[in-house]
Amino acid sequence: MQFQNIPIHPLLKGHIEKMWLFKSSGRALNNDIKLIVPSGRIKIALPFRNGIVAEVDGWSHFTKEHSITLVGLFDMPSTMDIATDSASGTICAEFSPHGAYRFFHLQLSDLRNRFFSLTDILDNTAKHLEEQIANTESIEGKASLFQQFLLKRFLKQNEDPIFEYCVEKIKSSEGKITIKELEKKTGYSSRWLNMKFTEKLGVSPKNLASIIRFKQYYEMLCDNKQKKSVSKNFYNYYYDQSHFIKDFKRFTGLTPTTLEKKVNDFGKIFYNV
Repeated sequence: MQFQNIPIHPLLKGHIEKMWLFKSSGRALNNDIKLIVPSGRIKIALPFRNGIVAEVDGWSHFTKEHSITLVGLFDMPSTMDIATDSASGTICAEFSPHGAYRFFHLQLSDLRNRFFSLTDILDNTAKHLEEQIANTESIEGKASLFQQFLLKRFLKQNEDPIFEYCVEKIKSSEGKITIKELEKKTGYSSRWLNMKFTEKLGVSPKNLASIIRFKQYYEMLCDNKQKKSVSKNFYNYYYDQSHFIKDFKRFTGLTPTTLEKKVNDFGKIFYNV
């Protein structure tokens, strides 16, 4: 398995957090659980070789080769694998929490915890892009067309500075800021902030803060170099152990002890690419 970062167009930096290319000669080992933990990012993925099978909460989605899938913001665990045990390749863009609304004029709560074919959302525009990419031989050319499409969509949408300010405060506080603090800093009520986040991200600011807070811990857990020093670090982000375990089970589906015994090499690489 190989992940490779793709340079992001200067105008898209900040709104697209990362773009990457994934290549493999086949599936991960059978004992790998391929667990994908919420990251706070909406994604758009294009498998250009082989397909992708993803599952969440008993619901599955198949993305065939050269089809594009829009992945909503997840606040529960999912699993992902390539469709057949053969060579595969995927290009993916991951939007910053404050970024996706600039590309898709949608009620993003409708995408929450779900995968959607882009053709179901954008119809002929998406079909044309998929055909262009399928007819382009080089990976670099496919990635360029993918990014040009995103750039055109980005330039059509206006920014929402209050929403982006609130997201940045949640991120910079590592998920520790409260909704009351956001109310004081912006002058807007929690009801207004909840509506704004539901529309432009898909989850409430409190929910995003929980994901971002857990993300700090999970990134350390995925880093083998820091693994030995992680055990008590949850106290930096949680009131107590029961609060931590509740969020851990919510976002991974497992207890910390159970997950530690599992092989999840694919999921860790995917999370930290």
